[in-house]
Amino acid sequence: MSAKADIANRSEIALLVRTFYSKIRKHSELGPIFETVITDWEEHFELLTDFWETQLFLKRKYHGNPVTVHQEVDKKVNHTVTSEHFGQWLNLWFETLDELFEGENTWIVKNRAQKMSTMLFMKIFEARKL
Repeated sequence: MSAKADIANRSEIALLVRTFYSKIRKHSELGPIFETVITDWEEHFELLTDFWETQLFLKRKYHGNPVTVHQEVDKKVNHTVTSEHFGQWLNLWFETLDELFEGENTWIVKNRAQKMSTMLFMKIFEARKL
């Protein structure tokens, strides 16, 4: 079995994002949440590719605010986002990364996703108290 390459450029991030979200859309619990809030999947793919390219390669392509976006998602689904949803998201993210890549950048993307998922859920929970 040959070794997988590490994530090296935007086109590989785009492959990761598209492969991952094809799984999300089919997921019994996560799919309905995403289908409720995303109206333009191509735009979402570009946005998330920009986000991860900014995270991994420090290219300033993403200019949004993930905290407020996720708080709005939670509002749109009547505050039903749970820590289990974030766990399911992370499991699919790790699974997709492991299928496609390996190496230091892959580890960085896993680590950042794990840290962000914890922070985002905490910010969603905090916003519910306001």
